Amino acid sequence: MGSGEHQLYGNITQDTANMVQEDWAYTMRRTMQEIVPGVYLGPYASAGKKMAASLKAAGITHIVCVRQEVEKNLIKPHHEGQCEYLIVTLADSMLEPIIPKARESKKFIDKCLMQGGKVLLHCNDGMSRAPALVIAYIMETYCMDFKSALNHVQQKRFCVQPNDGFEQQLREFEAIYRARVEVVPREAGSGHLQKRGREEADADEENEGVKSRVIDNRVDLMET
Repeated sequence: MGSGEHQLYGNITQDTANMVQEDWAYTMRRTMQEIVPGVYLGPYASAGKKMAASLKAAGITHIVCVRQEVEKNLIKPHHEGQCEYLIVTLADSMLEPIIPKARESKKFIDKCLMQGGKVLLHCNDGMSRAPALVIAYIMETYCMDFKSALNHVQQKRFCVQPNDGFEQQLREFEAIYRARVEVVPREAGSGHLQKRGREEADADEENEGVKSRVIDNRVDLMET
């Protein structure tokens, strides 16, 4: 599975062909599942204090811990001596901008996989925030729309359901990542870096647009 910054898109069917598909059971909500090779998704319990041996057995080398500021004393990085952490501050709110966090997470995941590691993304319950970042990662890495990426994640972790605000932003994210990624192979020479810089600036503007729409929604809700 390659980084979207170095090649176009992976093939999710080929990448997941050898993965075992387990029948979903309610108790699996409390454990992590492998969504695509090397990328796991679960609740905080899957990275709890007593899970060091399980994480090591699964080959987890990196962890994305998704929490909001008020949760920092409850959701903690317990395995910093064993795993490299990325702490993502994100509330499970319809008004929370998620696209900048998705870009940050993808860079961390790509770095992990390029080093031959495996990464676990978790929030508190593994149902909305961390899954939204995994969905964004799959969309950009495998050139998938939101619905297809959501369906794939739900096949592996049935309880996943991002909140409505995240879903809206992820639907809009498809146009953003396509505009940023697809032009890269056509770049050459010195124009490569200049154009990439313009694209990143454009992507930042797009992210601000999504953020503005989220804020607009908040204003609408306050007025109704």
